[in-house]
Amino acid sequence: MPRSVFCQYEQRETDGLDFVPYPGELGQRIFANIGKPAWAAWLAHQTMLINENRLSPRDPKHRAFLEEELVKYLFSGGAEKPAGYVAPEAN
Repeated sequence: MPRSVFCQYEQRETDGLDFVPYPGELGQRIFANIGKPAWAAWLAHQTMLINENRLSPRDPKHRAFLEEELVKYLFSGGAEKPAGYVAPEAN
């Protein structure tokens, strides 16, 4: 039976993550408060940030930026979109 959490991102009860996805206290906070759908949404957003901003996960400055965006995205709802991003039109 999957672990259930109240997801702070989605503001509803959902399946919890199967493992701590990030090191340290932030990883524990994510594990305790973020569900699988929200984590999947973050991974897609992170991929967009890496690709559009040409970030390298090996660069400490880029990693720090991604961690800041991770916290904003999952816990504050104010994550940055890449420069020039235009949301696709809903049909």
